[in-house]
Amino acid sequence: MVRSVFEKSDAIGLVAEVFRELGYEGASMSEITARTKLSKGSLYHFFPGGKEEMAAEIMANIDAWFVTEMFRPLEEDEPRAAIARMWETTDSYFRSGRRICLIGAFALDETRDRFSGTIRGYFHRWIEALAGALIKAGLRGSEAKALAEEAVVGIQGALTLARALGDDTIFGRTLTRLKRGLESALE
Repeated sequence: MVRSVFEKSDAIGLVAEVFRELGYEGASMSEITARTKLSKGSLYHFFPGGKEEMAAEIMANIDAWFVTEMFRPLEEDEPRAAIARMWETTDSYFRSGRRICLIGAFALDETRDRFSGTIRGYFHRWIEALAGALIKAGLRGSEAKALAEEAVVGIQGALTLARALGDDTIFGRTLTRLKRGLESALE
């Protein structure tokens, strides 16, 4: 049965889940149509540039969400509240470890070269935004940068390990440890 989609944003969400499951290379047009139940005509209507345009739009959508929900609050809001919000937002977005980071997954395969600027920008901004909040909260620049990198590495690693072992609780335990580590550094 073909699914009716009226907005491009609906299609972006559906196709993103296929990329999360199969990766960029594994998500052929036939797999995308089968799994989303969208016709090829609908897909090409929304994404005339095909699969590459789909991936670019999905990454732009993810980036825009993170800018609004995480990066900008870290950059502009009261730092301790923004950091606390980051942990909640991270847990919610990645569905407590049940959802992989699509941009992180793209960074691990040949897709990395195709979208290197977007991938680098996403991770760089996350680290810089968190480091900036830590500096505003009172840490020295070098310590803030190291802790921000450690937090993003820990989040990404926990997502990968939770998926590889089929154990979502790894993600929650890791977030708790990372959060406590930052809180200790800020005391």
